[in-house]
Amino acid sequence: MAWIMLVIAGLLEVVWAIALKQTDGFTRLWPSVIGIGAAVTSFVLLTMALKSLPVGTAYAVWVGIGAIGVAVVGMLVLGEAASLARISLLSLILIGIVGLKIVEG
Repeated sequence: MAWIMLVIAGLLEVVWAIALKQTDGFTRLWPSVIGIGAAVTSFVLLTMALKSLPVGTAYAVWVGIGAIGVAVVGMLVLGEAASLARISLLSLILIGIVGLKIVEG
C-alpha cells in the first residue's frame, strides 16, 4: 500500500508542477487551486508512504516520478524539445526508480 501511495504522490507532483506553470505567478485562480491542492495531497501521501518506506528511497522515487512526468508532459503537451539525449537521460532515472523498487521490495 505504501508503494501505491508513493506512486500516486509522484503523479500528483506532475499535476502540481504543470498547474503551477499555468498559474502565471498565482494570478490565475483555478490553476493555482489545482496546483496547491495537488501539492498538499502529494505531500500527505508521501508522508503516509514514509511510515513504512525508507526516506531515501521514497524521496528518490517521488522526485523521479515527478521529474520524468513533468518532462514527458512538457515534451508531449507543451512543445518542449524531445531530443534523444533528453529521453535517454530520463530513461536512466526510470531505471533508477525501478531498481529502488526491486531492492526495497
